[in-house]
Amino acid sequence: MGYYFSKTLHTSFDDAIARVTEALKQQGFGVLTDIDVKATMKKKLDVDFRNYRILGACNPPFAHRALELEDKIGTMLPCNVIVQQVGDAVEVAAVDPLASMAGVNNPALGEIGVQVRAKLQAVIDSL
Repeated sequence: MGYYFSKTLHTSFDDAIARVTEALKQQGFGVLTDIDVKATMKKKLDVDFRNYRILGACNPPFAHRALELEDKIGTMLPCNVIVQQVGDAVEVAAVDPLASMAGVNNPALGEIGVQVRAKLQAVIDSL
């Protein structure tokens, strides 16, 4: 099992960020965190890095249900989606929540993972 699914877009980096944010919204996710890896690498290490952002996506109803079932599941939240410049294209990749939760022995949580996976896959497919 892979740990992510992805799609390559032929658009600008900023357009990709906007499209991903809107696609997440359409599936009930908000972006809780937005880590600009390029800016962080420059500031902390004085290293030039490609455009690379990590969007921490959260679907509140699913997060709430998961936290009710498994109090440590917060270690795996939010669901990360990356947007990175790859040459002239932009790659968008989302974590596969089933892969990240594979070590959690809770069948009810697995059902939530299947639903969240379908929504994240729909985000990637819609781009």
